[in-house]
Amino acid sequence: MSSPIPAQVRGAPGLAWFNTASVAAAEAALLECCGSRRWAHRVAEHRPYPDLEALLAAADEAGYDLSQADLAEALADEASADLHHGAPPAAHLALRAAHAAYEATFGYAFVICLDGIPAAEHPAQVLAGIRARLGHEKDEERSVAADELRRLARGRLRATLGADLTFCGPDTPAR
Repeated sequence: MSSPIPAQVRGAPGLAWFNTASVAAAEAALLECCGSRRWAHRVAEHRPYPDLEALLAAADEAGYDLSQADLAEALADEASADLHHGAPPAAHLALRAAHAAYEATFGYAFVICLDGIPAAEHPAQVLAGIRARLGHEKDEERSVAADELRRLARGRLRATLGADLTFCGPDTPAR
């Protein structure tokens, strides 16, 4: 359910701010969502957006059009997810080892969108995801990582602009 309080009141800048911000400010906000400068420039240059769904659609389209170099730039900006500090030491150790194996194999941080998954399930989802994806060929994994990056960017955009965040999939309606 959406909050009845406008995003601007809750402290998030909102779509109105995004549509009227300077190009530099809009691109800076976008770069917090996805580390590709080309992606950020493309999404910013098509403003104004009539609504959040139009912005998310444009972000998806720009994500699908990333070159290999743009994708590499975006993936280089990502950091591997860590566990909550209260997680058991064995879980931290297992996750560090899995991340190290993934990064050694593919050359970039493991990215996965966990929006909509309960926090208690995150460690298991991340470990299962890494283990499954370590079996991919490099090109196949780059494609999966690009999909996850697009999903992450959607969720980050929603959060940046103050929209309620439930799922990061392109086919999931806003809450």
